[in-house]
Amino acid sequence: MKAVILAAGYGTRLLHDLQNDNQQGLKHLIGIPKPLLPIGKLPLISYWVEALEARDDVTDIYVVTNDYYYAKFKEWAQKYGSVTMLADRTANNEERLGAISCFQLVIDTFKVNDHVIVIGGDTLFFEDFHLRDVIAKFENLFNGNDQANLVLSYPCKDEETKKYGILETDENQMVTVMREKPPAGDTKSRQACPCFYVFSRGTLPLVQVFLEEKKSAPIDDKDAPGHLLSWLVKRKPVYIHPISGRFDVGNLESYLKCNKYFQDEIKNVSDYLL
Repeated sequence: MKAVILAAGYGTRLLHDLQNDNQQGLKHLIGIPKPLLPIGKLPLISYWVEALEARDDVTDIYVVTNDYYYAKFKEWAQKYGSVTMLADRTANNEERLGAISCFQLVIDTFKVNDHVIVIGGDTLFFEDFHLRDVIAKFENLFNGNDQANLVLSYPCKDEETKKYGILETDENQMVTVMREKPPAGDTKSRQACPCFYVFSRGTLPLVQVFLEEKKSAPIDDKDAPGHLLSWLVKRKPVYIHPISGRFDVGNLESYLKCNKYFQDEIKNVSDYLL
């Protein structure tokens, strides 16, 4: 099994907040990509890498970023022997490839032909998330159907559906529809879907098919990973693994909330995510 951490965003919302903040004394964070922001005792992305490295069944960790931040990630990655860095050859937000194209870049560059865990580089979860549970569930699903895929879901409020991808599922926890940011009245589901997917090897060729179909589409259609998922559930079986919640570090408010949680609430950092 491989892991791909998507870290090629430019963090424009957070940068804007930091530049305009006069209260928190966080100007020193300007220029740090979101996955490398200090959260508690570690850079955000390090929680993922250390948990993945603790497993025998995850053999490679690929981190894809942009040219603008590549040197900072390269310096960070020197601590981790299992991490391979890849730059997407873009230097600003207007040039960005989008998260799905970055995923395909990893598949093409490293000839990936294995199950893949895809993780958003600005995302962390509450303490009830454990890699061991997710991977065990995926393996069980795969043993029953070698085309199966697994995603996470967590409960959201009525007013939050228009901010997230929302999953509708059947009685077997299989996704029937993924709705991207629907109004609350358009769906009865309140199952939000973060950027954490376990794709079976048989699913990987469909990423390129999706991109071919969307080659003339706006960049937003190739940037939000949820667009790939909503397309995929019509073609491959996708199941959910429920968790209680997540942190999505998108702006200054969410960063402060996440950092405070890790400083005050995480009881055992060494076991976190494992």
